[in-house]
Amino acid sequence: MKLENVSPAKLYLFSLSTTSIPLPSGQFLDMVLPCYLVETSGGQHILIDSGMAPDVPRPPHAPPSKNQKTVLEYLSALHLRPEDIDIVICTHFDVDHAGFHDSFPRSGFVVQRQHYELARCGDARYALARPHWDHPDLRYTLVEGDTELFPGCTLLETSGHAPGHQCVLLRMPKTGPVLLAIDAVVMERLFTPDRRAWPTDHDEAQLRASTCKLLQIVKQEEISLVVFGHDGRQWETLKKCPEFYD
Repeated sequence: MKLENVSPAKLYLFSLSTTSIPLPSGQFLDMVLPCYLVETSGGQHILIDSGMAPDVPRPPHAPPSKNQKTVLEYLSALHLRPEDIDIVICTHFDVDHAGFHDSFPRSGFVVQRQHYELARCGDARYALARPHWDHPDLRYTLVEGDTELFPGCTLLETSGHAPGHQCVLLRMPKTGPVLLAIDAVVMERLFTPDRRAWPTDHDEAQLRASTCKLLQIVKQEEISLVVFGHDGRQWETLKKCPEFYD
C-alpha cells in the first residue's frame, strides 16, 4: 500500500488522556496517551494508532485518567469522519494503541508482518484489543523492515518494546524531519544507548538496538523534533490539535 506524488503537509498530535503516576520517591510520572494524524499534500489522511480500547476495564488501584478525548472526537473537531481516513499505521497492537481500529473499516491498515503474525497466533499480550484490531472488516498490508510508505513518510522497524514495533519518520515541509518514537522510546530521558527495559518491554537487547538505531537516524537526518511516546512533560511543550506541525 503506497501513495504516490504526495508528501506530508500537516501533522496533528492528539492527546487522548493524561495520567500522573505516583512514584516511591514521592514524585509523579506524567504520562500522556496519544495518537497522530497526517494530512498529505494531496488531501489524504493517515492515522497513526487509535488509542485505548473503550471496553477495557481499568486495573485496580490505577490512577485516574484526565482530559479524556477519543480519536473520533478529535477527527470530528477537524470535520473528518472515519471514512475520511485513507490509511491507519499500526505501530503495534497494545490495548492503548489499537482500541479504535474497528472504527475505520474503509481504511487500509499497515503493520509489520512479524507483529501481525505474532498477534494473530494468539499472543496473550494483544488479546484485550483483539476484537478491535482483528475485526473481519479490516484490510491489512504487511511490511517487513524499514519501509517508505510514501515520499516523506518512512516506517522504521524498532523491535524491543514489542516484536515488530514500528516508529514513523516524517519529513515536514517547514518543520523538517519529525520522528514519532511511539513506544520504542516512551520518555525523553530513556533516549540513551545504555537504557534499561521497563516491565512492559519485550526484549532489552532489542530495545537498546532499536534505540541506538533511532539515535543514529536523528544524527544523520539532523532531526530536531523527536516526539516520545508517553512523555507527559514533553507533551506540555508540543503543539497539540487543533494546532499542527507543517
